[in-house]
Parts: sequence; C-alpha cells; structure tokens
Amino acid sequence: MVKCRTNVYNLTFRGLTIETPQQRWRRRENAGGDQVKENLIQLSCHFTWDLLFEDIDIPDLEMRILDEVEFLDIKNTVRMLNFRAYMKHLKGQHEEALQSLKEAEALIEREDLGMRNLVTWGNCAWVHYHMGSLSEAQTYLDKVENTCKELGSPFRHYIDCAENDCEQGWALLKCGGKNYAVARTCFQMALKDEPENPEYNIGYAVAAYHIDFDDNSISLEPLRKAVRLNPEDPNIKVYLALKLQDVGEAAEAEAHIEEALSNTSCRHSILRYVAKYYRRKGCIDKALPLLHRALQASPASSYLHYQLGLCYHRQVMQLRTSSNKQAQRQAAQQALFEFQEAVKLRPTFEMAYVFMAEVQAEIGQYEEAEANFQKALNMKEPNMIIQFHKRQDIHFRYGLYQDFHRKSEDKAISHYLIGLHLKQKNFVWRKLLTTLEEVARRHASQDVRLVESYSLLGLVHKLKGEKEEALQCYETALRLTEEVNPEF
Repeated sequence: MVKCRTNVYNLTFRGLTIETPQQRWRRRENAGGDQVKENLIQLSCHFTWDLLFEDIDIPDLEMRILDEVEFLDIKNTVRMLNFRAYMKHLKGQHEEALQSLKEAEALIEREDLGMRNLVTWGNCAWVHYHMGSLSEAQTYLDKVENTCKELGSPFRHYIDCAENDCEQGWALLKCGGKNYAVARTCFQMALKDEPENPEYNIGYAVAAYHIDFDDNSISLEPLRKAVRLNPEDPNIKVYLALKLQDVGEAAEAEAHIEEALSNTSCRHSILRYVAKYYRRKGCIDKALPLLHRALQASPASSYLHYQLGLCYHRQVMQLRTSSNKQAQRQAAQQALFEFQEAVKLRPTFEMAYVFMAEVQAEIGQYEEAEANFQKALNMKEPNMIIQFHKRQDIHFRYGLYQDFHRKSEDKAISHYLIGLHLKQKNFVWRKLLTTLEEVARRHASQDVRLVESYSLLGLVHKLKGEKEEALQCYETALRLTEEVNPEF
C-alpha cells in the first residue's frame, strides 16, 4: 500500500510534490495576471504616464480636480473624472475610483470623445487589476484592443496620435511642478500633426507659461496664438494678461483682464488669476474681494489661502514705514492666518512658509520666522519637488532676512552665493547677482573686508560675462593680501 501525505497546499507522493487543484488554479491565475500586467503596461493612461507629485499633496490636488469638475464642460469633465479616479486609486479607494470611471463612461456613451475612450478604458483596466479582478481588467483591455484595430493602429493597446499626446499633456499639467516641461513636450508633439488645433495650442501655451521664468518670454507668442484660436476662452486671456504684465505691456494686459471678467462663462476658478494680476499691480482692494468670492466656492483651496496671504503680506510691507503700527500688525495677523491655512492644506507649500516667515520678521517674531525659513530650506526634494527658481528665491529671501533683520551679512552672502551657484539664469538669479554686487560695493566703499569685497565683485563681473572687469577685481584682491586665498 502506497502511503501519501496530503493537505490543502500540496500533495507529496514518493518524494515528489504534486500540484493540488487549488495550486494549479493559483498558478494559472498568476500566469494570467502576468500576461494582463504586460498588456496593461502598453496602455496610454494615467497609470503609465509617470505623473510626478508627492503623496502628501494629493488631498489638495484632488480638491482642485473636484473644483474643476463642477465648472468644466462635458468634454473636459471626462478628463477630470479620469484624473479623480487616479487620485482615488493612489489613496487606495478603488471602489470610489471605479465610480468616477463609470461616470466618465456614461458621458462617453453620449458623446464621441475619441482618445478619451481609450484613456478611460485603460484606467478601468488598471483599477480592476489592482483590485484583483483580472477578468474585468481583460474585458477593458479587449475594448482597447478592438478600438486600436478598428483605427488601424499597428499596436494592440496603443495609438500613436496627437490626441493621445494632448491627453497626456493635460494630465501632466494638472500635477504641476516637475511635470510642466514634459507636458510642454507632449503638446509640442501634438502640434506637429495639427498646428492650428485650438485645444493643443492652449495646452502648449499654458505649459510654456508655467516654465517661463526668464526674459526670453517663451510663452508670450504661444499665448497670443492660443487667444487668437480661442477668442471666447477667458482662461487663456488671463494667462496672456499675466505674461503681458511681466513684460510691461500694461494696456494690453488690462484689456484682456476686462474681457475675461465680462465673459459670462467666467468661473470662480478664473477669479484667482485675475486677483493675482491685480495684486501684482498693487490693487489689493480689487484683488481681495475676488479671492474671497473664489474661496466661497473652494474653501479648502491652499492656493487661494496663499494668494490671500500674499495680499496681506503686501499690505504689511507697504505699512513698513507707516506710523500706524496697529494697522500693520492687523495686516500681519491676517497674512499669518492665511499662510497657516495654506500649509495645513498643503504641507509642502514651500513659498507659503517663506512669506509667512517674512511677515513674522516684520513684526519681530524672529524665532518663528527662522523656524519657517528652515522648513522651506530643508524641504526634501524627491522628484525635484522644489524647482530651481523657487529654491533660488528661498535662498534670496532668507539672505535678505539675515542681512536686514538679523544683521548677519556673512550668512546673507552665503545664501546669495548658494542661489547663484544653482546656475539657473532667471529673474531671481539676476536679483541675487544685483544684491550681491550692492553688498560688495557697499563694503568696498567703506573699506570693509576689502579682499572679500573685491573677490565678490570679481565673481559678479565674471557671471555677467565681463572678463576684463573681473580680472581687475581679482588682481586688486590679490594685491591687498600677501597670502593668496586659493578659493578666490
């Protein structure tokens, strides 16, 4: 008689392990899962677009998506619902993710939305896969494959087309930060196929605007073209107005702002940018009511609280030389409240910490100011969460704080130099260069720390491309000391 030992996991017979029916089922399921995963990776959807943002910012991002769903038209609502589903997935809320995708599918059935069908089906397949529903995932893979075949794509689960580039571009734009440059490339690819497409031109112009931190004004002409192709769209007019404001075209900028505000489709989401325009213009009395109106519609918006904080921050600075210290303190308290609300909603909002610190410094709260500056300075940079121009600005503002509030020129110079060594030659970089030059010339005129002063002036001239002046300054520094400092 042959003895054997069995259990629910294996069957051993004469030293050999034999699969039980349960094991055989699991192996086939795993093999099927591997094949499904391989096919899923070929899809073009939110799960395969390498969207970069920090988990800690997802609640704020999700809130902005929900805010836009309420106001956008049907075509863009599908886009927003897809994005919301992806946000739900990242939070582990797969049932809620499927609900958003079902809403998107319902809209797709009523409208011919082209590539958005494939994006939605791709997202559905991925969510079901993460839920362990391989058969459901395969059902959506089949939908994508059949559509790709009907449209003549050489790929089973992917179509190389301008609309696909556009969808990916908008998803990247919504994630912000490090994604802007890639988003711009996506729209650039789409425009190669359809250079006069209104939607693609808007996407390209907005992406260019978000990475336009220099005098080259790479976004100005794209924004003009986008407005020409979308004359009824108030959103793109506001972006153009902000860029025109940057380059000093005040009259044209004001005209676009007025047109945007007069548009009957002007939504609360636009008011925040109009308010930004008025704040930068110095019209705080116009900016504040717009921001409060927008905040009523989106009370959990970190961006709106931040913009309100900037308005009160400006008032604090305007009252710096006023004898009315009570008014300054009231403005400071309002600014601090708004910045605190902003960082509660978005803990990685680095510039909110910086401006909060500046307000605290103005009213003598130096310990609190130092703590907030350090939060911004020491913020980690996974996926370059803080862009170069922001990091430069943080060092610039911390340098000013050390120079004028703490009377520590050494620390100020150190942070000006750190900002300059980031080598991103934008408007902040030029402010750093100008400020460093002012400090060095002030010292030189006062016969203070002459070796260092002339060495710094040499560096300033070098960075400006003025080689002869740089050499003269370095030679003067060398003559002023018998011991040559290798660093200089």
